[in-house]
Amino acid sequence: MNENHEPALPRPVRDSQSEMAEIVLPNDANPLGALLGGRLMHWIDLAGAMAAHRHSRNYVVTAAIDHMDFWVPVHVGDLVILRSSVNRVFHSSMEVGVKAWVENYIVDDCRHVSSAYLTFVAVDAGGRRIQVPAVIPETDDQRRRYDDAGRRRQIRQEHVDRRRSSMR
Repeated sequence: MNENHEPALPRPVRDSQSEMAEIVLPNDANPLGALLGGRLMHWIDLAGAMAAHRHSRNYVVTAAIDHMDFWVPVHVGDLVILRSSVNRVFHSSMEVGVKAWVENYIVDDCRHVSSAYLTFVAVDAGGRRIQVPAVIPETDDQRRRYDDAGRRRQIRQEHVDRRRSSMR
């Protein structure tokens, strides 16, 4: 919403697309020289937040991170590239997709390390939820991600509903 409390105009996915790079240093690794999973999760959260900030143009908080797998090892000296964008907006929440790649620039190799879907909620300076502008998917891939995000949201909601009913 703007100063007049009117909903902001929808924004294309490309406006949220973000990329960050991190070189894996010894402090990021375990005793075997492999990147700590928690460090990668931290970087994924930051990359996701960048896309959510760019789209909402507001403060955002992480509400959820879906399942993550780590497919290939990352070692000290490797370069980790993280790419993110908003897949879909609901009201005050956004699903952001993040892909992490490892690049070994010595041997000119780039491999997919992990992907994650994160949910961010836009908030004002007081921490209250605020409405987020709609997102406009422009490519076939963006439209597929948009549709998939709706299905994932439904699955997440069903999971929450099952947990709530089992607590009664």
